[in-house]
Amino acid sequence: MRIFQILEFNQFNTGSVHQMFQAAAGLRARGHEVTVISRPDAMLQQRCAERGIAFAGIAMRHQLDIASIRKLRALVRERKPDVIHVHKGIAHALALAATWRDPVGAFIVNRGVSFPLDFWNRGKFRTRRVDRVVAVCEQIRQVVIASGKLAPEKVVVIYAGTDVKEFDPAKWNRAEFRREKRIADDVFLVGQVGVRDWKGWKELVDAAVIVKAAHVALIGCRNETEQAEVMTYARERGVADRVLAVEYRADMPRVLAACDVIVDASWAGTGITGTIREAMAMAKPVIATNCGGNAELVSSPDVGWLIPPRDVDALAKAIAEVAGDRDRARAVAKNAREHIERGFSSELRITRLESLYATVLERRSADRSPA
Repeated sequence: MRIFQILEFNQFNTGSVHQMFQAAAGLRARGHEVTVISRPDAMLQQRCAERGIAFAGIAMRHQLDIASIRKLRALVRERKPDVIHVHKGIAHALALAATWRDPVGAFIVNRGVSFPLDFWNRGKFRTRRVDRVVAVCEQIRQVVIASGKLAPEKVVVIYAGTDVKEFDPAKWNRAEFRREKRIADDVFLVGQVGVRDWKGWKELVDAAVIVKAAHVALIGCRNETEQAEVMTYARERGVADRVLAVEYRADMPRVLAACDVIVDASWAGTGITGTIREAMAMAKPVIATNCGGNAELVSSPDVGWLIPPRDVDALAKAIAEVAGDRDRARAVAKNAREHIERGFSSELRITRLESLYATVLERRSADRSPA
């Protein structure tokens, strides 16, 4: 198949870029002809070249970017993709406009956030030119169906995947990140990725006020302003000596290896939190809020701790349980690794995408065939 993967974002500090690139690389490795289309970026272009993926840089400034529509239309006419898979709103709008007179065999839209569709974006999902909407969890699927008033069969779940060969606890040293950040070996380190308000990082800092043994690493601060905001809040809560504001990292397996437990305290917006999935693959205990599709990932007490969102006491209790019963924590973490291998690996995701594309193309071909 000739496949376009289109996403306006181009920086590897967002889950959508990682998942788009994972799909592109996995499909290319299976022999498909893949083109990534994104805003111009030397690093993304280099990574595509290393994997044998074609890259096209288009500005994609906004949903009515006429110049980008023309460039995308020219690419469609030149390369004649069988499948277009878009991953965010601007890419979605531009690809629909670019294929208005040149429809493709399969037009697939990703949906990875739990916010309902609204008046402004509902039409892009309802159009008959969109063949399938891929939700990253069942909870988001239900939100899309209800808020978009879509036929249930139009929306399918394909879980985001983790490379279990890369996120393998046997490959990574617990001490490396700790040495870099001067964290003592005996410190009980709680990690969370993301410092946007709805990620619940303030609730995690508040939980550290209760659990005196907990040191917190808030990972993924995008600039000095975000780091300063974290540390200001930590000082106000009296725990600045136990909170670390960490920059964005490209070496997440190494960072996860250093932590004793990984938390996602999100209270809005989330699908299935990628860092929780990756931590489980790294055989780390995880604590996640029952938000978005996290309950589909942390599906039982045997694989992790699931708590109500914005419940600081419940979060503190879960952290204390992990710290206080390390034998149980290790057993749960071992189960979590096996859980990811069985149902949330990148290889399984690529197989499901491949099957979805093929199914849509076959049905389109059958619909066009004379009776």
